[in-house]
Amino acid sequence: MTQARVRLIGSPRMAVAALSTQPGRVALPLVNGKDRRRSYQKGPVTLRGQRVPETTTDQRLLDSRGSTEWLHADPWRVMRIQSEFVEGFGALAELGPAVSVFGSARLGAGHPAYELGVQVGRRLVESGYAVITGGGPGLMEAANKGALEAGGTSVGLGIELPFETGLNDYVDLGVNFRYFFARKTMFVKYAQGFIVLPGGMGTLDELFEALTLVQTGKITTFPIVLLGCDYWAGLIDWFRTTLVAAGTISPDDVERILVTDDVEEAVRFVRSADRRLGRPAPEDQA
Repeated sequence: MTQARVRLIGSPRMAVAALSTQPGRVALPLVNGKDRRRSYQKGPVTLRGQRVPETTTDQRLLDSRGSTEWLHADPWRVMRIQSEFVEGFGALAELGPAVSVFGSARLGAGHPAYELGVQVGRRLVESGYAVITGGGPGLMEAANKGALEAGGTSVGLGIELPFETGLNDYVDLGVNFRYFFARKTMFVKYAQGFIVLPGGMGTLDELFEALTLVQTGKITTFPIVLLGCDYWAGLIDWFRTTLVAAGTISPDDVERILVTDDVEEAVRFVRSADRRLGRPAPEDQA
């Protein structure tokens, strides 16, 4: 009688008999005469077969001669992502009432929208709000400039990009991020609303993120203002004539957006949303 080789995996109840010598049975793969189906615990993860590593995690950590490729592996990225949320929450938790202002990095001093951005930053501070921007040049700089010159808190949430040079000079509280999604969380979490100046892809990304969160009920009573009627008219018309007409969004999704050229109206719209929530606008508490 041929003797079967039996190996137990897991508890006795869940034992698996692998018969390497009987026809029709599953043979265990052998590499250099060794059974590679042994279990290997890597923290909470069980590895078997060819996935069993040749070295341990702490061995690789302590071996300074080893490769640095682990810096770019997903588990390490998770830690980096976690650290960005921790740093952002820690820096902004005591910020107080704030409004996020978005706009193009390409429209600098001398452009009409730049002066509009300065006015927005100034009036928000005068109404008791801190100003949060992406911290870059152009219209982000304009809003930070208005906030700082008005004596308020000027926040910049920077992002690692190959073509931008860091936070603008008008930021007095800055946090830099590697990951867009961590940064966008801060824009929403610590703001009472969005005011959106003319901008390109990045501005549209931030705008549509907020519109989606409002539409799906992830955030409630969150005012969104588009500043610049001529600039935004085509987008609003497309919403109404194409998306609403096709039934892919509802008329309410469009009506909740304020489009204006008036900075005072934009700030009033944000304050009124605070009051609708039963949350006094900052200037009401002065």
